[in-house]
Amino acid sequence: MEYKQIKQKKIVGRIVVKTGLHIGAGNDRVEIGGMDNPIIRNPLNREPYIPGSSIKGKMRSLVEWKLGKIVTEGRSAGQPCSCGKSGCPICRVFGSANNSRGNDESLNKGPTRLIVRDAMLSEDDRVLFKQGKPIVEEKSENSLNRITAEANPRPIERVVPGVSFDFEMIYRVLDMGDGGSTDEKMFKDVVLSGLKLLRDDYLGGGGSRGNGQIDFEDLKDENGNSISL
Repeated sequence: MEYKQIKQKKIVGRIVVKTGLHIGAGNDRVEIGGMDNPIIRNPLNREPYIPGSSIKGKMRSLVEWKLGKIVTEGRSAGQPCSCGKSGCPICRVFGSANNSRGNDESLNKGPTRLIVRDAMLSEDDRVLFKQGKPIVEEKSENSLNRITAEANPRPIERVVPGVSFDFEMIYRVLDMGDGGSTDEKMFKDVVLSGLKLLRDDYLGGGGSRGNGQIDFEDLKDENGNSISL
């Protein structure tokens, strides 16, 4: 089968933080009095950002739940869909796992359609950050001993509400003998649906405790037309 990329669709806009956002960086060494749950930052300028992998991974997970693609038994229980089949919306749009690459089904579906860029601080918030304005907070969370009521505080770092990040994703439309109609349909059914699911769910850690509510603003396509979710 011959593949031909016939267009690239683009979505640009902003991710606006509605409740404190925690995208963890991990910290193998915690100093006394230090933060043991830091957010991820650009190592050159210390600005917080949202990795494209966090956005894409959460979208994928939510769409897998919506489409009933979650495996609940066996060695693959709880793992991302890795069937690699050409007709699988998850593997076609988001990509398939290493163990499916190279088989006939994986080759027939073509390359991953969706590319998600890292979301960097918007220009206004970058200026505020450089001026020393607080766009990051330390939030203390407590776990309580059910018998003694003793509190065990644990601070986490969060981006404060109101901060915005520039957002961009690219979607490849390939002619797989259908004039690109399947990819066009999956753009609506998977990508736009995934963004809506993410908006209505949460991003990052601690979502069940109030963290990670976001919104998408000023979404536009490659021609500057507004996109509504």
